[in-house]
Amino acid sequence: MNEKIILKAEDLDGYLTNDDMAELKQLDEMFTETMRYFNPVDEAKIIDSFDKMGHEMHAICKKHPNIKVYSFETEQQAQAEASRVIAKLRSEKTGHQEFIYYSQRAYEMLFRMAYINQTTDKRGHIVVKTPVNFPVQNYAVHKIPDIDHKIHNTVMCVMLRGALLPSMIISKEIEEYSSDSYLTPFALFKISRNDTKNENNMEYILDLEKSFFNLEQLDGKDLIFADPMNATGGSLVTVVKYLQSHGVKPKSIAFFNTISTLKGAIRVSRALPNLTCYTLWMDPVMNEKAYIMPGLGDAGDRLNGCDTKEQPRNIIQLLADYGHNISSLYRSQMFEIEKTVLG
Repeated sequence: MNEKIILKAEDLDGYLTNDDMAELKQLDEMFTETMRYFNPVDEAKIIDSFDKMGHEMHAICKKHPNIKVYSFETEQQAQAEASRVIAKLRSEKTGHQEFIYYSQRAYEMLFRMAYINQTTDKRGHIVVKTPVNFPVQNYAVHKIPDIDHKIHNTVMCVMLRGALLPSMIISKEIEEYSSDSYLTPFALFKISRNDTKNENNMEYILDLEKSFFNLEQLDGKDLIFADPMNATGGSLVTVVKYLQSHGVKPKSIAFFNTISTLKGAIRVSRALPNLTCYTLWMDPVMNEKAYIMPGLGDAGDRLNGCDTKEQPRNIIQLLADYGHNISSLYRSQMFEIEKTVLG
C-alpha cells in the first residue's frame, strides 16, 4: 500500500447543523471574552467565565447522548478528582514522567466510566495467591465486576503517535478486568494533520504505507480509539470512513479522550452514529490552527518526547524509548504491537 487518504475540513463541517454552529459560535464568543482577563490576570473573572462556559457546555452535551463527559456524568467527588488530574496535565510545570503518570490515571478513570456499572454488573471472583506462606500458603478472595461480555470483542485502534501509550493503557485495563486476561488485538494507523493548514481548511492524511492493520480482524468488532486530544475529530473520522469504504462494519466504536473540544465531540458523534465519545474534560474552542484552548499543549510530545524532523521515530523506536518501567508494565501490549508491525 503506497497511497495516502486525505479528508478535508469542509467534509467534517457537513455533519454540523445550524443549531450546532450557533451554539459553537456562542462558546467562541464567551471564550474570546474570557481571554480579556488573561493579561493582566484577573482570577475572579476567569473563574466566573469558565464556570459559565462549563454550564453552557453541560447543557449542550445533554442533547447528545453519545457524548459522555466524565466531569458532567459523575458525582461531585469524582469530578474533583478529574479536575485535579486535568490541572496537572495542563500545567507547563508538569514534566515528562509526571505527565505519563497523570495520563495513566486519566485513562483508568475513563475506562471505569465506560465499562464499570456498580448497579447492573454481575459479580465475579478472583482468588489470589499471596507471598505469605506461614503457617500455610495464604490466599485472598476479591470480588470484581464481570464485564467479559463488554470487552471480549474489542480491538485497539491506534492513531499514532500520541495515541500509542493511551491505547496501551486501555488495553491493559481490559486485560486486568477480563476473567481470562483477554489481550486486545491492535490496529495501527499513521494519521496526521497538515499543520500548514488552518482550522477552516485543515487536511487529515492517512498514510497507508506506514499503517498496520487487518481489515478482516476489524469487521464486526467493538473498535476502541484512545487519543489524548480530540480537537477537530478529523483523524478519527478519516480512519473509520476509510475502513467503512472497504467493507468494515464495526459493531460499535468507543473514542476515549483526555480533553475534547465540543466541536470535535459533536462532529464525531454525528459522523459515526454507532460511536460513543468518552472524554475526561471538555474544552470550549480551538484557535485558527486547530489547537485546543485552553488545552494542554502537544500531548504527543509531552508523552513521547519530541522527534527531530530529520529522523522521526517509527513505532518500534517509540516503544523502545518508553524505557524499562513502561515496558515492564505493558509487556503484553508491547509484544502484541511488535507482532502487528513485524508480522
